[in-house]
Amino acid sequence: MTDIRTPRPKERRVVAPLVEPADELTIDEVRRYSRHLIIPDVGMTGQKRLKNAKVLVIGAGGLGSPALLYLAAAGVGTLGIIDDDVVDESNLQRQVIHGQSDIGKPKAVSAAEQVAETNPYVNVIVHQERLDNDNVLEIFSQYDLILDGTDNFATRYLVNDAAVILGKPYVWGSIYRFEGQVSVFWAQEGPQYRDLYPEPPPPGMVPSCAEGGVLGVLCASIGSIMVTEAIKLITGIGDPLIGRLMVYDALEMRYTTLKIRRDPEGELPTKLMDDYVAFCGAVSDEAAEAAADSTISVHTLNDWLKERADGGRDFVLVDVREPNEYEINKIPGSVLIPKGEILGGKAFDQLPQDKQVVLHCKSGVRSAEALAVLKGAGYADAVHVGGGVVAWVDQIDPSQPAY
Repeated sequence: MTDIRTPRPKERRVVAPLVEPADELTIDEVRRYSRHLIIPDVGMTGQKRLKNAKVLVIGAGGLGSPALLYLAAAGVGTLGIIDDDVVDESNLQRQVIHGQSDIGKPKAVSAAEQVAETNPYVNVIVHQERLDNDNVLEIFSQYDLILDGTDNFATRYLVNDAAVILGKPYVWGSIYRFEGQVSVFWAQEGPQYRDLYPEPPPPGMVPSCAEGGVLGVLCASIGSIMVTEAIKLITGIGDPLIGRLMVYDALEMRYTTLKIRRDPEGELPTKLMDDYVAFCGAVSDEAAEAAADSTISVHTLNDWLKERADGGRDFVLVDVREPNEYEINKIPGSVLIPKGEILGGKAFDQLPQDKQVVLHCKSGVRSAEALAVLKGAGYADAVHVGGGVVAWVDQIDPSQPAY
């Protein structure tokens, strides 16, 4: 039989364990963690370190779900969960810590209940709030290690800067469609997140999972790697992903590791930024300017559609989402022209010059970007729908599925 194990690298980064061992394990804990205890690299001392560790997981969503379950199963003594969202049916495709009966329940509470069911020896701290400038330093100071699986750049930069200021290491994970990324950022030992992404991408350039989708099982793959890194950091074993970015392509079943180096001209944050959302830009300045006086509500759109049906108003309603989104739900009477075709100029042959153009997308971000292009092309009376299909389903037509 061929030995397919990969040899360990000759030189490894040696990082001291994050925490001191707990005084002892109970008889019940020894029974529970016996498969860890017989691993020489972990052993009794490593398991005592896990028991003594305090780990914060940001978000009880796609990545937070498997991470929390495996951190609890591994015996991490104190787990913090911060999340201000509630469980939605669309979460259940990937957020495996929640179940059907949890729909409508706060995610942090639902996750805490499942952690307690997984391991009653874990102390769970629930932070049912949104992470922001006002609470991040106080919350982070309570923990030895942070796991960040959030899906927006504003929170990622906030997490990085707070961790750097407090000298905390954190494990970062990201997922999109069939690809995931994981790294460990610890300014005292290697690069920070700003060395990987010095500036956020332009608004609208990188769609979120809610816009682009994600393969549910990808969360398990990336979440388990994040927990593996957490265990290594806590116990001081192995070679952590400090200074390395691991990229996983599920379709090709390929793992690629890239080096991350400190920016020699970069500076470590010494204080939090005033506004991370503004720094990352939910929409571009051009889109915000275009939408300032050209945004209508779904109720106004509903009235306009009724007027159009009665012959009192004439306009074209354009859905700028992708075809697969259009198949899930749609505003009646809309035509599909994806945002990319508008931004690239291909759509202008399909747009009338003698009618008002009304744009919408899922939530209003993409339609605002498309609106800016139309305004620049001379469609002065074009408008877009604030809240998009999400608001339409929520406020006008709840019979349609949300996503």
